[in-house]
Amino acid sequence: MQTIAAFFCVSPRLLVKENSLTAQPYAGQILRIPSAKGNAYTVREGDTKALLCGSEGRFERLNGTQDFYVGMSVRI
Repeated sequence: MQTIAAFFCVSPRLLVKENSLTAQPYAGQILRIPSAKGNAYTVREGDTKALLCGSEGRFERLNGTQDFYVGMSVRI
């Protein structure tokens, strides 16, 4: 799931929600990819949610997750 989500720059939670998944997707399964809102960005050391999106709440709404770590692809 992480690999698919990262490839399309969406959070795993959004992918699960969009497809009503209750288990890991299987090979050959067709998935809906949520439309992107904002620009893709890779988190760097020193970045914060508020710095990238104006507030932690806005970051979490755009990305569908509270996760935040260096190297993570996010929407800003």
